[in-house]
Amino acid sequence: MGVGVMMLGRRLAGRLAGRLARPAVFVAALMMVWGGSAAAQTYGEAPMLAERVAAGTLPPVEERLPANPATIDPLSAGAYGGQIEWLAGRARDIRIMNVYGYARLVGYDAELNLVADILESYEVEGGRIFTFHLRPGLRWSDGEPFTTEAFRYEWFDVQQNEDLRPYGPDFRLLVEGELPEVEIIDDYTVRYSWSQPNPRLIPALAGARPLYLYAPGHYLQQYHQAYADPDTLQAAVESAEVQDWTVLHLRRGNLYSATNPELPVLQPWVNTTAPPSERFQFVRNPFYHRVDNEGRQLPYIDSVYVNISDSSLIAAQTGTGGSDLQARHIRIDDYAFLAQGAETNNYYIDLWDTVLGSEIALYPNLTAADPVWRELMRDVRFRRALSMAVYRDEINEIIYFGLGRISNNTVVPSSPFWTEALATEWTQYDIDRANDLLDEIGLTEYEDGVRLLPDGRPLEIVVETAGERGQEVDALQLIADSWSRIGVALFINNSQRDVFRNRIFSGETNMSVWFGLDNGLITPSTVPTELAPVDQNWLQYPAWGQYWQAAAGAGEAPDLPWAEELVDLYREWLVTYDEDRKIEIVSRMLEIHADQVTSIGLIQSIPQPIVVANRLHNVPVEAVYSWDPGAHFGRYRTDTFWVDQ
Repeated sequence: MGVGVMMLGRRLAGRLAGRLARPAVFVAALMMVWGGSAAAQTYGEAPMLAERVAAGTLPPVEERLPANPATIDPLSAGAYGGQIEWLAGRARDIRIMNVYGYARLVGYDAELNLVADILESYEVEGGRIFTFHLRPGLRWSDGEPFTTEAFRYEWFDVQQNEDLRPYGPDFRLLVEGELPEVEIIDDYTVRYSWSQPNPRLIPALAGARPLYLYAPGHYLQQYHQAYADPDTLQAAVESAEVQDWTVLHLRRGNLYSATNPELPVLQPWVNTTAPPSERFQFVRNPFYHRVDNEGRQLPYIDSVYVNISDSSLIAAQTGTGGSDLQARHIRIDDYAFLAQGAETNNYYIDLWDTVLGSEIALYPNLTAADPVWRELMRDVRFRRALSMAVYRDEINEIIYFGLGRISNNTVVPSSPFWTEALATEWTQYDIDRANDLLDEIGLTEYEDGVRLLPDGRPLEIVVETAGERGQEVDALQLIADSWSRIGVALFINNSQRDVFRNRIFSGETNMSVWFGLDNGLITPSTVPTELAPVDQNWLQYPAWGQYWQAAAGAGEAPDLPWAEELVDLYREWLVTYDEDRKIEIVSRMLEIHADQVTSIGLIQSIPQPIVVANRLHNVPVEAVYSWDPGAHFGRYRTDTFWVDQ
C-alpha cells in the first residue's frame, strides 16, 4: 500500500471520527406523508408524458394516478427529465433496480418506521389479522387496474399451485405450518388471518427483496395451465425453449428480477431491454402512484441506464465518470483513487455509515458433506481457536486504514442489543490459547508444519469466495499468515457467485467468506431471522436452513443443542405478545452466536463510499447504507432524485 494512500487514510480517519461516533440511524429531512392527501388538487407530469397525452397515446395524469396518491416531501423540488447511469457487475444485477426503486406495499421511511406505500392503509389486529386497503384507481405500469384480483391470483393460482410451488407457499406465509385464511373482501380490501401472530409479515413486505403478495394475473394467465389454451401454451413453452409451463410462468412472472420487459410492475421505472444485453434502459412508469408535495407525479428522472461491466473494473470506470450514482463494487480503499478524479469528472464522494454485522466474515460449514470436516467444524473449540488466531488489528490497519471496529459478526453499537461482550468474545489475538484448544481436540500430529486431521489428511482449509471483493482475498491472505502459527493452512478458491452458493448449499464447501449480518442494527421489533438456522442462505448451516424452508422436505434438522435452542427461541419470538420476553429472546440468541462462534467476524463499521454526479440532486449527504432495512438507496426515495439538464 502506497504512502500516499496511507496518509489519505489518516486524514480520512480524522475527518470521519465524529461521523463514526454517531449512531448509525440517519433521520433525513425527507418527510413521508404516506397515505395522506396530495397537497395539490391538480397534478403535474413529466414533459415526455405530457407529449404522449397530447398525442392521444396516454390518458391524462389525473386518470393515471390513484384517487389518493402517496405524497412525498422531497429534499428539494426537482426538475423533470434527464437520465442517469450506474454500473452492475453482471446482467442479473439489474434486479437491484427493484431495490433502489423501493415501491412496496409497506415500506420503511427515513426514520425506519413501517408505513403504507402502495397500500393506502392497513390494520393489524392482535398480530394475526392483517387487513390491507389498496389505493382506488392505482394501475399497473401497463395501465390495467391494480385490485385485489392481483392478490387472489398470487395466493390461489401461484402460492397454492403444487406445480409452481412444489414445496408449498412462501415460508413467511406460514405460522407454525398454518396457512393464512385469505379473504378478498372487495376490489380494494384483502385480509390475511392466522390463529397465531405473524410478526414476520409486515417487515417481509418492506424488505429489500420483498415478499410479493400480488402478481399481474391479467398478464400471467396466458402462461398458466389453468387459464391458457393448451396448444397456445405449449407453443409458448417450445418457443421459449423451456421445460414446461411452470418454468415459463416463473420466468415471465418474476417481479424482482426485472428481466421481462413485458411484465407489468409498480416500480418508478420499468425495464425496456430484454436480456441478453450489456446496457439496460429503465424508463419512467406512467402510472406510478407517488407524487411530490406540489402534486407532480414522480419520478423526476426519465430514464435509468444500467451498464454491465466486469465487477473488478467498476471502481476504475466510476473514477473516470462512468457512473452517476455508484456504491456497489466500490469500497473504502478505492477512496484515494476516486477522490483524484472527482473534480475532473464532475462528481463528489459521500461516506455513508454501514450496519453490517461484520464487513467480512468467515463461515465454517457445520453441515459440510465431508464427515471428518463436519465433525471438526462442529467442535466449538476448533471455531474458537480459529477466531483467536485472527490478527484483527492488522487487518483493520492494512485494509481499512484503521477506520473499522474490531468485532464479532454481531450487532453494531447503535443497536440496543449491543454489549462489549458480544463484540469481543473469542476475538482476542491469542496464539498460545488457540494452539492449546487444537491440542485439546487431539490435533497433535504434524506434517511440514501443518496439523493432520484424524484421518491423516493435512488440516488445509479451502475458503471459498465469490471473488467479487478484493478485500476478502487481502484479508484471507493475512489470516493465512496468522493461522500458519497454529498449524492450519488456508487456501483460497474463487468462483462465480452462483457456483459459490451452490457448492455451499450442497455441502461441498467446508468454509466460505462473505459479508456478516445484513442487519446489524437489530431493534426490538426486528424479526430475528438472521439469528436462527431457518434459511439456506445462512452459510454456516445451509442444510438446516433448507430443512426449515422446505417444510422438512430437504436438508437436515438441526442436531446440536445450541442450534435447537436457536430454533426454539425463534419459534417463541414469532408467537409471543410479551415485548420484554422478545427482548430476552433476541439477547439470548446473540449470546449463543458469540459464545459458539457460529461465524468468525473481523471488522465492523467501514464507511461506504457513495459516488454522486454533481448534476444529481436530493441524494442525502449523510445516511446509512444498509441492505435490509433500507434497500441501499431505496429508503431515501430515488424517485425524488433529479438531474440538471
